[in-house]
Amino acid sequence: MAVFACSLLAVPAMAAPMVMEMGVAEQIEEPAPVITVDGNIVSVSGASGMKMEVVSLTGRAVATYKIEGPAQRLELNLPKGCYILKVGKTVRKVTVQ
Repeated sequence: MAVFACSLLAVPAMAAPMVMEMGVAEQIEEPAPVITVDGNIVSVSGASGMKMEVVSLTGRAVATYKIEGPAQRLELNLPKGCYILKVGKTVRKVTVQ
């Protein structure tokens, strides 16, 4: 009897396929904002109504700017150094000289 029980355990069980009806979720992603830097001038496009955060490399928030239109130019009046710019999920590292 014990041999028969062991042989049943060695055979993989065949599971019946599961069919689940699920609605299709439509995910609409907006294009990511574009950040370009020229010296201490930052151009941000595709971010109307969002905010741009400027963070030092130590993680300290330095400044926050409101992006008012579809394309906006901002002058960074910051001390020399490296900073991180964040607009939504878009992140850029910049150097102010």
